[in-house]
Amino acid sequence: MTTLSVVGQSVTRRDLPEKLTGQAKYSADLKLPGMLYGHILRSPHPHANIVSIDTGAAAQVPGVLAIITPFDVPRRPVAPIAADTLPLDTRVRFVGDEVAAVAAVDDDAARRALSLLRVEYETLPFYTDADAALAPDAVPIHPGGNLAINPPLSIGRGDVAQGFAEADLVMEETYQIACHSATPMEPRAALASWEGDNLTVWKSTRGVHVDQAALAQALDLPVNRVQIIGPFLGGGFGNKDESRMAAIAALLSQRAGQPVRIEFSREDEFIAGRTRHAGRIHLKVGAKRDGTITAIQGTSTLNTGAYAASGAGVARRAGQGIIYLYHCPNVRYESYLAYTNCPSAGSYRALGAPQGHFALETLMERIAEELGMDSLEFRLKNRVPPEGQPGPRLSPPEQIIDSQPIEGGIPFSSNGLEECLTRGAAAFGWATPLTQPADPTKRRGKGMSMMIYRGGPGSTSAATVSVAKSGRISLRSGLMDVGEGATTVLPQMTAEILGVNDTDVETVFGDSATTPEAPITAGSTATFSTGSALVRAAAEVRRQLLELAADGLEAPVMELDIRDGQVFVQADPERSMALTDVAARMDGDAITEEVTIEVPGSADYIVNSFGAHFAEVEVDTDTGRVRVVRYVAAQDSGRIMNPRMALNQVEGAISQMLGFALSEELVTDGPTGVTLNGSYLEHKSPTIMDYPDLQVIFADTVDPVGPLGAKGLGEVPCPGVAPAIANAVYDALGLRLTELPITPDRVIRGLGGA
Repeated sequence: MTTLSVVGQSVTRRDLPEKLTGQAKYSADLKLPGMLYGHILRSPHPHANIVSIDTGAAAQVPGVLAIITPFDVPRRPVAPIAADTLPLDTRVRFVGDEVAAVAAVDDDAARRALSLLRVEYETLPFYTDADAALAPDAVPIHPGGNLAINPPLSIGRGDVAQGFAEADLVMEETYQIACHSATPMEPRAALASWEGDNLTVWKSTRGVHVDQAALAQALDLPVNRVQIIGPFLGGGFGNKDESRMAAIAALLSQRAGQPVRIEFSREDEFIAGRTRHAGRIHLKVGAKRDGTITAIQGTSTLNTGAYAASGAGVARRAGQGIIYLYHCPNVRYESYLAYTNCPSAGSYRALGAPQGHFALETLMERIAEELGMDSLEFRLKNRVPPEGQPGPRLSPPEQIIDSQPIEGGIPFSSNGLEECLTRGAAAFGWATPLTQPADPTKRRGKGMSMMIYRGGPGSTSAATVSVAKSGRISLRSGLMDVGEGATTVLPQMTAEILGVNDTDVETVFGDSATTPEAPITAGSTATFSTGSALVRAAAEVRRQLLELAADGLEAPVMELDIRDGQVFVQADPERSMALTDVAARMDGDAITEEVTIEVPGSADYIVNSFGAHFAEVEVDTDTGRVRVVRYVAAQDSGRIMNPRMALNQVEGAISQMLGFALSEELVTDGPTGVTLNGSYLEHKSPTIMDYPDLQVIFADTVDPVGPLGAKGLGEVPCPGVAPAIANAVYDALGLRLTELPITPDRVIRGLGGA
């Protein structure tokens, strides 16, 4: 492989034809012979014990074939997806929690049966506020209390007390971030079917093997008797799936002896899906007069709702910017993850990082201003450099470095943060003053932020690459494509190594029965972690093919190359063989290589991705509306595998995070625990009319650790959006807003207070 010919090209997404023509089948599109329709009864109470359920009248509804309640299903957790969640529980923990379920021949019969279930509840005190739930006298929502991480997370390096003592300036602030929904276009769905003692489930999923293990655990089945198949996914955003839906569908199907499909309604998706964690972050920073940062200390209190889901990961990732974005010897971060009686929070694109970066990058803006330093100058001075943080390495020399590091003394494999800052600023025209509108009620301002995010190392990852005697090339991976394009990029990487076109690589993804073990598609790890496995597998297959070709071409292996499906002698390209002819020389039916990487990453380097964002906003001082006029995003994600898809990822992330910054908030009523705005009409997600003029720049980096030079990208742009906008609002109005989203009413109230 002398040059790159497939990687770096904007080949067409593989799933586009099916999606554009309507042939793509999503979980809710699937139907099996004799399929029943499942529906779930949801709790009207935020916190209660279920004393009894009378199913007599419901069972008499014509067409009802199965009813399950928490009194007649296994009491085993749906782990590892939801270790604190049973298939059904005798305690409900939020308004909308699952109480019971029915399966019937049609929707009407199922809904009629739900209305006839008679449930006796013993109501309990409830808490929608994290602080109230963590009070010493609060009623436990789960056994063991209302701290979902106990003891609380506490990490850091150096001595923050000493760091603050050395500071000339110490500033602190408390930030509030609201809960909001991922609002995927596709509500989650699951179809379960039994064949004897073997269970097959087609479902909205981001990890077929993880779901397989979770269902096997919940239903007390051997793992090999559970098959999970992931159809097309209508927007994952990290949000699908940490619920008990598949377990309920499987139990109904087992009880009825027929396939059962459950599909969330739009309201169900808002209320019983998974939301972004609401939280409070208190941040304190010390600095010298020359701008050197001496200490950073942060504490987050996060509302994980009724179930923890991925809350522990959210708590940790909310602190990564605080711990590692700015060069500083003394840092400390603590997090309190609270169970409450709100809808469950869970994974949502860049989980935790947008909350933490909002606090960090807005407080750093205040410090820069107080020190009389330009925002760009301050960040260029204090950004974490390529050599990493000060302090000693604590990890053993052979240990793979965590992509969310704490310790110092370890360099980055690549760090394009300075390039992102300088190129982004130049493209934006940061040094050029803004022209104010002629309308005196309109004010314009500019703001910036920078970000750090894990660069792709994740959980154990595997890939299988095979070339058949016929010349057919295949790639098998248990990954799910959740919208980021893994089913396009990974074949590109395979094709690059084997010297063929990307369309020559056939793929099998998202089926637990026919693919090697794979983690959930999360944390921007797919390209790096699974890509690393497939690169090794494809390289071994390539080696064996070249050995076969060496005999036919009468040339040493090291003098051969493959390009465009031809194996040739580098010094004499006319001496060549078609790859199909080479494959025909093999003794067996195929050359197959499966590679598993237990811990992806590096023992010598931190693999992280970076970015710098610049925003111009216009604020209407009469209405309080903030409009993002112009946006520049500079990203360091190593070598870009597919430029068009990479651009789509950055544009999509920024557009999605506009809602987080400006409009989206899922409101739980304090006195009742009821979700007040579980619909697109009232949740206020941004539309195409809200998207700004957007320019994306990719840093000129090739990561030496990443597969073919790649690092993570899908979530990396998310943390920078809210602080860039908030800082621009301050520049426009002189108003520091410490609460998200920055809604018109909050702007008006702030102006009145100012």
